[in-house]
Amino acid sequence: MIRSPGSLTSQLLSISCLILAGIVQAQDLNTENERAIKAAVRMAAPWVVKIDTAGGQEVIGAAGQGPGRRPAPVIRKGIGPTTGLIVSSDGYIISSAFNFANKPTDIFVTVPGHPRKVAKIVATDTTRMVTLLKADLTGLPVPQAVPKSSIQVGQWAIALGRAIDPDLSDMPSISVGIISATGRIWGKALQTDAKVSPTNYGGPLIAIDGRVFGVLVPASPQGDGETAGVEWYDSGIGFAIPLEDIFAILPRLQQGKDLRRGLLGITPQQANDAYNLPLVVGSVANESAAAKAGIKPGDTIVEVDGVAIANFSQLQHRLGPKYEGDRVRIVVLRDGKRIELGEVTLSGSVTAYNAPYLGILPMRDDPEPGVEIRYVFPKSPAAAANCLAGDRIMKVGPPGALPGLPAGAGGPGVAVMSPVNEPSQLQLLLSRFTPGQDVKLELKRKSGKIETVTVKLAAMESILPEELPLPSSKGRALERPKPPTRPKPMDGAQPGEGEPAKPEKTEPSADDAAETGLLKKTHGVLGREYWLYLPRNYDKNVAHGLIVWLHTSGKGGKDAEDMVKFWGDFCEKYHFLIVGPKSRNDDWVASESEEISQILKELLSQYTIDRQRVIAHGMGVGGQMAFYLGFHLRDLIRGVATTGAALGNPPKDVVPNQPLSFFIVAGEKDPMLKEIEESKAQLEAKKYPVQYRAIPEFGKEYLTLPIMQELQRWMDSLDRI
Repeated sequence: MIRSPGSLTSQLLSISCLILAGIVQAQDLNTENERAIKAAVRMAAPWVVKIDTAGGQEVIGAAGQGPGRRPAPVIRKGIGPTTGLIVSSDGYIISSAFNFANKPTDIFVTVPGHPRKVAKIVATDTTRMVTLLKADLTGLPVPQAVPKSSIQVGQWAIALGRAIDPDLSDMPSISVGIISATGRIWGKALQTDAKVSPTNYGGPLIAIDGRVFGVLVPASPQGDGETAGVEWYDSGIGFAIPLEDIFAILPRLQQGKDLRRGLLGITPQQANDAYNLPLVVGSVANESAAAKAGIKPGDTIVEVDGVAIANFSQLQHRLGPKYEGDRVRIVVLRDGKRIELGEVTLSGSVTAYNAPYLGILPMRDDPEPGVEIRYVFPKSPAAAANCLAGDRIMKVGPPGALPGLPAGAGGPGVAVMSPVNEPSQLQLLLSRFTPGQDVKLELKRKSGKIETVTVKLAAMESILPEELPLPSSKGRALERPKPPTRPKPMDGAQPGEGEPAKPEKTEPSADDAAETGLLKKTHGVLGREYWLYLPRNYDKNVAHGLIVWLHTSGKGGKDAEDMVKFWGDFCEKYHFLIVGPKSRNDDWVASESEEISQILKELLSQYTIDRQRVIAHGMGVGGQMAFYLGFHLRDLIRGVATTGAALGNPPKDVVPNQPLSFFIVAGEKDPMLKEIEESKAQLEAKKYPVQYRAIPEFGKEYLTLPIMQELQRWMDSLDRI
């Protein structure tokens, strides 16, 4: 069809009019949005309080990283004001606990329309990390909370804070975003993409109608404490504690008592997979809520408060919002039977877990049934029971276990000794006992004679072997049997449980003739560069330890040859690899831990690596990153070796089936010596095995030869049982 010029002109004019109308409508919509946001902020502004502090510590401990998101040991406290939110007309103000982490000597609050007042800390909710203040004020306006039941992902969200502006009649600082998730931080927080930073920590996150969603706080699912999550500020990931929840606990805080998270006191058997496996209890803390309720290792938690629990993550979401003293109803499966435990009162703390200690080093890469003893630590429980190098541990059982019977024999409820297939299984079986308990071991002596001995387990000690006995490996790693999924409880064993699986060859994907020496590598997916040292005698049939070297500032890749000179002979003699990831910038950033994790997993798939001897090692900022990785990559890291570095935050609890040990070196002239010594004390209080060396006349140097030799012995003994 041929259109006339007039018709075409008319069509183009119509299209132009539609486009112009769309532009006008978009402008009108933007104008209306702007008006709505300003109206909401004007409504909320009288509730937003300016907080100033004076005195206190200049620096405060970091949750593994500082405001620049580096894994620094401290955060330097800013001198600018922070924010609070009125929650009661008689002068109660809520804020983020982060704002008082430096323990200020003086706190001042300024409420719009009122003179500045002195405020005092009343109490802190240590799980949601909010602090209640009280000032001598009355007749204050109180915000209305948005009910949690009506909060939806995608709603407009406006973050408010009081910045440097001294005139509180002006608008607060504003950052606009949306509610991007609910039920975050184990069910305690809302998530927003509005920019959240120390300026508005403690301020409100408001809705478009002026009501308050919640109070802005730094938070992290991997950490806790006043500074956890600070590394994410202005990142597009921010958190707010629902105001409805704060109002619910306000009467308890007003009584002046800090609130603590409610703890059950269990660790899962498969702690490295919180999402895909049933929640089988691996250990129960002494005197914990779980212990008092009768929960036992080997139980499967299947229900909490009438809600089905499929994995550990779901349990964390159910218990995350709970407080000390709260009650929950728990159902477990034990020996296939459903057991209702009734109401369990959650505790506020658990006794630090003390791992049981037998006192042996196992022979590695051995496909034969049982665990051959490579070395017996002097004065250990194994030594006291006359266990000898070359003996083979064949079975384990409680004191009354019947020896010489197949699993499941003897009838229901009769304990029998469980066969041992490999070192990791032996360690898992022993983790069900506590220090001081007797355990039966069936030994096959060098002569072939079978004996049963009783061992009284001790608490895990931080002891270096007097020597590094060789050989350490049978050299048959690829013939090792595939370990059973999990050993079942030894009291009331079921037929076939714990039986050794048939050998299954599973070769790594690296070429048979792997390229050795100092190699430059790039991760196939991430494009992340790193270097790898593969010793010249690398043999895929020998499981190698892995040293993860985290370089100092500005040394990414530049110190590779120096590290190989330091460690090359040791790596060849005792079977270790070294990997050197490179930081994206001069210094390490905490968020790089995920990419380091991917590099390690790539190496695990390519080479024969002993998961019990993966060590994060670094000096200075590299050592700080090593501490961070130790607690945040618990499924991969088994040792942390640092020099001239301190912990950033109080250490996490021990996880029984994810052992973690520390070797800490400091120079006696290091300005950070006090912080390093405090780190040692904190780790020991949590019952972590710690080796500590202070080098006289040293500042921030690396290592002396004697200390390095001790470090090497420590690295080669991380798989002790």
